[in-house]
Amino acid sequence: MNIVGIGGVLGNSAAVVIKDGTLAAAIEEAKADRRAQAGKLPEAAIAACLEIAGLKPAEIQYVAVARPVPPGPGLPVALRMFPNARIILVDHHEAHAASAFFASPFDSATVIALDRAGDVRCGSRWRGEGNKLTLEEEILYPDSIAELYGRVTELLGYHARGDEHRAQWLAASGEPRFLQTFAAAIHGTAIDDSYFDTGRLGHGGFGTKFFTEAGLPQDATLTAQDRADLAASMQKTLEAYVTAFSAGAKRICLSGGIGWNALLVESLERAGIEVFAQPAAGNAGTALGAALYVWHEMLGNTARVEAGNYCLGPEYSAADIKQVFENCKLRFHLIGTVTGIIDETVARLCENRIVAWMQGRMEFGPRALGNRSILASPQDPYSAENLNTFIKHREGSRKFAASVPAELAAKYFEVGPNARYLSTVGRVRPEFASQLRTAILAKDLVRVHTVSEADNPLYWKLLHAFGEKTGLPVLYNTSFNLFGEPLVCTPRDAVRSFYSSGIDAMVAGNFLLEK
Repeated sequence: MNIVGIGGVLGNSAAVVIKDGTLAAAIEEAKADRRAQAGKLPEAAIAACLEIAGLKPAEIQYVAVARPVPPGPGLPVALRMFPNARIILVDHHEAHAASAFFASPFDSATVIALDRAGDVRCGSRWRGEGNKLTLEEEILYPDSIAELYGRVTELLGYHARGDEHRAQWLAASGEPRFLQTFAAAIHGTAIDDSYFDTGRLGHGGFGTKFFTEAGLPQDATLTAQDRADLAASMQKTLEAYVTAFSAGAKRICLSGGIGWNALLVESLERAGIEVFAQPAAGNAGTALGAALYVWHEMLGNTARVEAGNYCLGPEYSAADIKQVFENCKLRFHLIGTVTGIIDETVARLCENRIVAWMQGRMEFGPRALGNRSILASPQDPYSAENLNTFIKHREGSRKFAASVPAELAAKYFEVGPNARYLSTVGRVRPEFASQLRTAILAKDLVRVHTVSEADNPLYWKLLHAFGEKTGLPVLYNTSFNLFGEPLVCTPRDAVRSFYSSGIDAMVAGNFLLEK
């Protein structure tokens, strides 16, 4: 039984393929086609998934499409590329819920999906049992906690619907002194629109009532401390909202855009709740959810389709990489063995050089899990400045992750299981705080990425080798992408980003490029 899942057609589209009960591939359209347009079938992602799975369109029995979809005949006509498939439309929030529950390690859980608007719903709570999902409660737009988070993001001077992660990291350095104002604006799951001014452009559309109760100037002139405290207040409001909406659940699966909020996940973990946050929590993840809905709920399968390490995209052979490097007339060095790849990379990291690392299959979701990463040594006193200022061109509050072998993580950090996918934050142990100070968000918070040998054997070996050389088996890891683009996918993407940045060296497969 072969299933294609399609999601996010109106924005952040993706495709997945389930082949005979195995998740064969999952790719976002923006990674497969750097010129991807919203409102169209993710044709490049579909083609790449089918190629990886070794399938032709005629061999697909089901195509599951997550709502919403564009009006008109365009999509139905495009789906004729699958001549033998039954087309299934899946509710947006049910696709979110399916992506979280059926990909989780739990056989029963409360499932929460929260996003800005979804498909009329902006929030839902489900009961997941075995291969079934049952809706318990829904929240309809405009009572959207995610939209409120977006309004605050805009008030802070960022862009709503894109920069919420920046507000989240800023929250780590603030105090929730405006918590009472936010609490007054929320009644259960309803949001009081008297705090907004629909005629006001900019500043999140907040109105006189909000600024008066918060004690802030009406023109939204904010100090740096105001901004941090507003972010912290919104973050704590979100955490309280999710806790209340979960109705006392002790096992939670999270999806929708709010599922990307690592501080929220950490707060739930610290409360003793078992949590699984879908790594592809946004609209792209509904492609996975739609396919899993068909597999479990329509076809009645009980066996889980494992997502594994979420490195589900294309990988490139030595011949593929060499062809691109030669086409670009680059001077490169061939490394003949895995040991050589590790040794050459460690040597450059120990010289405090920034290394781009492109290995194996590309990750599904926005986070670099060790296959499309930019790496730096924690022992480099200028690593934070080099990564944030000269390579990623972003503010200092947005820290990079600290990758560590999973079996050694507890020595250096206090962290929950969602660190496997960079979906939570951890706390550095006091005795290592000075060595890892440039990765600390605030106080002792660190973005931790735990790497097991089973999930990523090459990256795991690199971490151990770096530890043997330096005494600290931790590398700073940030996503290999620039200027707001998605992760690099192809060798040509990697070359373009490498030469458009201050990265010193790149290890792609068994080839080394240096500047």
